[in-house]
Amino acid sequence: MLTRIVSKPVLRSFPVLYPNVGNSVKPFSVVNRPAPKYNGHVPLAFTERAVLAVGSAVTSLLNPRRGDLIATLGETTATPYFIYRLRDAMLASPTGRRILHDRPRITSQTMSMQHLRTLPGNSVGRAYASWLDREGVSPDTRDQVRYIDDEECAYVMQRYRECHDFYHAVTGLPVMVEGEVALKAFEFANTLLPMTGLSLFAVARLKPAERSRFWHTYLPWALTNGLRSEEIINVYWEEQVDCDVDELRAELGIERPPDLRETRRALREQRKASKEKKERIGGLRAS
Repeated sequence: MLTRIVSKPVLRSFPVLYPNVGNSVKPFSVVNRPAPKYNGHVPLAFTERAVLAVGSAVTSLLNPRRGDLIATLGETTATPYFIYRLRDAMLASPTGRRILHDRPRITSQTMSMQHLRTLPGNSVGRAYASWLDREGVSPDTRDQVRYIDDEECAYVMQRYRECHDFYHAVTGLPVMVEGEVALKAFEFANTLLPMTGLSLFAVARLKPAERSRFWHTYLPWALTNGLRSEEIINVYWEEQVDCDVDELRAELGIERPPDLRETRRALREQRKASKEKKERIGGLRAS
């Protein structure tokens, strides 16, 4: 039986409720950089943050496989407001508060893939492990947060980053660019993190047929489900691995989108069959 994930949804609006957040950090320059606030933290001056944000945005658009630059873009654009909104969404939820207290991490050491593969076929854990195996992805590939100054907010960003593959598993969207863009649209509607919205510029890299699918199928799905579903940052995934994945989607308010890999496979077979038919007709005419 599923436990209630979120007791009360948090209104998603752009975080104008935090007008003094930016003022809580004293300005500094590269010559008087303050000490790090946590392991791996790199305090950034305003100009450094702006340069990193622009540079990572442009380069990751040219090369969407640069996960390190996408991570940098996420951190440099999440402050001073958006990551606080996400943190407050966790504080407003009993489950979110437990996550912030426990600080769980999702790695191959904390999540036994061998155990998850033995779970029932329609369980959350089995869906997660199967998705990782099918896509050739490891939970250990997520970069450590470095550029968010508030230590608690840094964990929130780390948690979002490490839960990303669970979002893939629950929605069934693959890691190819078309699937990533669709999931980022869902995440933007749900989390309001600017990086997820900026990632939609990658639509320009899609082929015409893929862009058409995105605009007509996956973007409407992403916006509808992202806005109406519970705050997915508040899912304690470690406690949900034994649950039925269909029941979890229903509780969260998420409809599974059309299977993208199956759609692409069916179109390839259709084009192949059409090509073979034309070749047979051409051969008959020639004879």
